[in-house]
Amino acid sequence: MKALAVYCGSATPEDTRYIKLAQEVGRTLAQRDITTVYGGGRLGLMGAVADAALEAGGKVIGVIPEALTGSEVAHRGCTELHVVKNMHERKAMFTDLSDGFVTLPGGVGTMDELWEAISWAQLGYHNKPVGLLNAFGFYDDLIAFNRKMGETGFIREAHRGIMVVADEIGALVDKLDAYEPHKTIFQMKAEDL
Repeated sequence: MKALAVYCGSATPEDTRYIKLAQEVGRTLAQRDITTVYGGGRLGLMGAVADAALEAGGKVIGVIPEALTGSEVAHRGCTELHVVKNMHERKAMFTDLSDGFVTLPGGVGTMDELWEAISWAQLGYHNKPVGLLNAFGFYDDLIAFNRKMGETGFIREAHRGIMVVADEIGALVDKLDAYEPHKTIFQMKAEDL
């Protein structure tokens, strides 16, 4: 893994564990010489990931929609900052620049990014691992829901391992590094679907 896209929010929760977690993620990626690709913001978990990676000597690539740069939320200290037209271009660039994805605790935007990365992997737009950092049990219900979708047949057996889960960032990066690509829908025949 040379670069990982980190999905996280620009919010700063009252519970300081989440900012500390984001800082740990940034430091860990930098220490493993993995470039952090993220949403380009300087606030909340986004800013904490970027600042910690940069402080640890890591490379950080921000990708931010132009509508957000004017409100002064763009992180101008990134190694690279790409300004794109919209969220669709942002997510496509995340995929192009990264070898996989790490999802931290977050809100609606983070969920959008996670599910799109999984959906694109199922289809075959990419074959990169999609990691879910379940720190503090934040995603326990989501993991159970994902399992239920599989058990009821809405996620094919071949795709049930796309979401890679761990409770701490070091273990998650190790699992992402060991990920074996699955058979995509584009590779399947009609009778397999």
